[in-house]
Amino acid sequence: MHTSLPDFDMPSEEQVHLAAETFRMLADPTRIRVLWALLQGESSVACLAELAGAAPTAVSQHLAKLRLAGLVKGRREGTFVYYSAADEHVRRLLGQALFHADHLDRDLPDEPAAVTS
Repeated sequence: MHTSLPDFDMPSEEQVHLAAETFRMLADPTRIRVLWALLQGESSVACLAELAGAAPTAVSQHLAKLRLAGLVKGRREGTFVYYSAADEHVRRLLGQALFHADHLDRDLPDEPAAVTS
């Protein structure tokens, strides 16, 4: 039925697998806090732990998983590693997830109201 639609398109198995893995990595409140903090700028594990309200060892483990998933990147400076969000895709993905959560929480409409002068 759907395949008869002229513009019907399904993602590849690899795309589906990678998207599911990305959502799995984001399915943790500490990881969301860490990523949100990293979207504000580069940070160390100690600073991220304080911002996320978690132990530095836990944050370090979360960062390792996020790094393997391609959501964060690290930059070594001496004995310290500074982390940042991997790219603009992470910003948009997390921004949309939080936008959606805010609208569910406050029962807001999907689209912003038109602004009139």
